[in-house]
Amino acid sequence: MTAALAVAAPAKAAELPDYLKPISGQLPPPSAQEVATRNVLQLNTTMFSLYENAGRLFRANILNQHPMILALFSGAGGRMILYRPGKPPLEAPSVPKVYQVMKSLGHSTMAISEVVLPFIDNAQDKSWMAPMRAYLTEMKSALEGIGVAEMPDEWRANSRSILENNIAFMEATLAKGVITLDAVQGFAKTQGPVLRNAISWAAQTQVKHWMGVLDGWKQELGGSFDKVYAASNTIYVARQNNVLFSVLAQYFGPEAINDRLLLIETISFTTTPEDMLTSLVRIISDRSVGGLFFNNDRLMDYELMGGDARKAIVSEMKARGQTAFLPPAVPFGSNQWPALISGGSGAASLDDLH
Repeated sequence: MTAALAVAAPAKAAELPDYLKPISGQLPPPSAQEVATRNVLQLNTTMFSLYENAGRLFRANILNQHPMILALFSGAGGRMILYRPGKPPLEAPSVPKVYQVMKSLGHSTMAISEVVLPFIDNAQDKSWMAPMRAYLTEMKSALEGIGVAEMPDEWRANSRSILENNIAFMEATLAKGVITLDAVQGFAKTQGPVLRNAISWAAQTQVKHWMGVLDGWKQELGGSFDKVYAASNTIYVARQNNVLFSVLAQYFGPEAINDRLLLIETISFTTTPEDMLTSLVRIISDRSVGGLFFNNDRLMDYELMGGDARKAIVSEMKARGQTAFLPPAVPFGSNQWPALISGGSGAASLDDLH
């Protein structure tokens, strides 16, 4: 055998089957910089997994030492759940049904406005008429039973007026076949005073109920109430004058705000107790990180890069020949309300508007 024949011929690559060809190919390898960057970024990805595992231990330790109250928004006037060390969670009774009745009456007028406002002075478009006819049927059914619906008798005449005014406007508008600005404004002027009453009664019902619940819980917990953590959720439109948070504040006192009493902003009206509990535990546990690394256990309640970002914004605006527009720097651990408190001019309540 000759030397040339002794050298094995290189193996020929197998032809890929058709079903693999669309997902196969020879890509250039990543650069050393890309690999190094990816390895560093992976540390942050893994951090969240470690954080989640640690969170379960933090929760167990916190709940073993501290009672917690979650106050969650709901269409029924809210939910409150008390977590006690060594005991099952205790959910408070619901707000009396009359709260929902008053709220539904108010929303009934709002719903009519949602139907008509897009079609003001648009005689050609009749697409609003079918949903209004359907809602008119429901409105008449509600009026038929308003005499026995759940509410104090002294609220009944006002409630009847809301429904009768709704029906009168809907029937007149359907008869004309067109929605005019004058008619809508006249309807709003008529409904304003009676809606104001329903709003006030709903608020009174809600506040009285939750204060009664907290009276009982505070008595049950005794001295342990000074160790309670509490949180309420809110979206943007419910942040100012948040009812559940404001009620809780009466029992916790000013010094507890942003310390043991927290307002957690969310992106929807409702959230689950599990998500709220996770958020509250994370805030409390992050305080240990702030104390350990930066000698301030409230630092992590704030955007960690916020202070340096403020300086960067000032510098960047100065480079552009402008002055930065920023709120005053607030000390870590501030107990001021987590809502607008700076005052100003203009109406601040429905009473101010009347």
